[in-house]
Amino acid sequence: MLEKMKFLYDKNREMISYLIFGALTTAVNWVTFQLFNAVFMVHWGAANTVAWFVSVVFAYITNRQYVFQSKSRKVLREFLLFIQYRLVSLLLEMLTLYLLIEILSFAPFTAKVIAAFIVVTANYVFSKVAIFK
Repeated sequence: MLEKMKFLYDKNREMISYLIFGALTTAVNWVTFQLFNAVFMVHWGAANTVAWFVSVVFAYITNRQYVFQSKSRKVLREFLLFIQYRLVSLLLEMLTLYLLIEILSFAPFTAKVIAAFIVVTANYVFSKVAIFK
């Protein structure tokens, strides 16, 4: 049984690692967002930008090291590509948040949770196809 589980993990290590570190990155993002939006009463847009920055730094380090196990010596190039694609997903998230909060009157955190599903999927595709290939 353990050998079968190890085989399945080894076969799906990247996806499992992405889900684990993606969940941790999402937690960092949500906690930062809630701290700035609900505690410090910062507008949802500014709170989301701060949360984005903090979580992107965390995500780059964990994705490079543990998920995609990048051996590239072009760290700056890789980091800039990571930032470039995460800016695309930030725009996607901001548009989703605007639609859900300002147009459809969702609570900011509820909108943030919904937007996360879109962003996590986009970020995996960007990382797999363009950044850590």
